[in-house]
Amino acid sequence: MLVVSNTSAILNLAIIDRLSLIREQFTTITIPKGVLEELRVGENLPGSKKILEALDVKWLQVEEVQDSAILRILKRELDAGEAEAIALALETRAQWVLLDESEARRIAKALGLKVTGVLGILLLAYRQKRVPSLRSEMERLREKAGFYIADHLFEDLIKQSQSVKDQGSSKNQS
Repeated sequence: MLVVSNTSAILNLAIIDRLSLIREQFTTITIPKGVLEELRVGENLPGSKKILEALDVKWLQVEEVQDSAILRILKRELDAGEAEAIALALETRAQWVLLDESEARRIAKALGLKVTGVLGILLLAYRQKRVPSLRSEMERLREKAGFYIADHLFEDLIKQSQSVKDQGSSKNQS
């Protein structure tokens, strides 16, 4: 499955030591060169070591955007990493693009791309029982990575995760 990512999913999950969740869900991830620059892996920053390891074993791969026309158009509305991620996803006909910023997600969906982000990855990992607590993972995102999660979204995701848990226990009782 071809998946292209922006900076946010990779960086934030690396900071909370959950970068492996992306690999477990999607196997190989492609990032554009602009995203690699934004990740600043040459600097000793939180998460950098995990990202370098992913690049070394090549489940995180870098590719250059070829279509400069679409890139110029996207850069009018988005930052460079988001614009490059969407352009590369379109170019390569990726099955998914990983984005967190609402305007980038809106544009990607309008262009026919399937979108998920950090919270979608964590919710799926919780449903697959790869993380024990969605709440604690989101709290770690907030505290360690400074990732903004609106309170109403935080609570909605907790409710979704509980309904999945409740469905599982009622199946077990049947």
